[in-house]
Amino acid sequence: MSYLLRSRSLVTFAAGVMALGLSPRLGNAAPHRHPQKQEFKRQIADLEQQWRIATLTADLPLMDRLLSEDYVGISMTGQVNTKAMQLERLRKSTLVINKIYLSDLRIKLVGSVAIVTSRAEVEGVNDGVSMNGTFRYIRVYQRLPSGVWKITNFEPTRVPVRGEHVARAGAKVPLA
Repeated sequence: MSYLLRSRSLVTFAAGVMALGLSPRLGNAAPHRHPQKQEFKRQIADLEQQWRIATLTADLPLMDRLLSEDYVGISMTGQVNTKAMQLERLRKSTLVINKIYLSDLRIKLVGSVAIVTSRAEVEGVNDGVSMNGTFRYIRVYQRLPSGVWKITNFEPTRVPVRGEHVARAGAKVPLA
């Protein structure tokens, strides 16, 4: 009798789980694959290359398409830039990037947001300050209801060369 009662309880529990739209994992069953997630990551990786090209070539129409209307970027000098300000910086050549080699690209999806981190070897000038060196970047994309991804936030962090400490943008101070 107790076996029958346990079997019914298990069936009732499984039916409840299924009714909630949950899928119980049994044993060593393979986790569900998320093809849409992989497609979104591919789209973001493509957009990262478009961003790189737009930055290197000062392609204003492309950069305009990539940035959201509420874009907020923080420059390596700490300046907070809106979309209009960022486009103006490219137009007036206050931001000139001659080289960007991206590596260690990681894309984390959280709902309709993609958080991208990467490592970049950069050569250029930002607000009159040389920015040659290695940086870590974080760029945040949001997927709009139309399905289009837009960059909403961006911030670089300079990676100090061994034995150096970065006190402020571009200034190198030896470690004591």
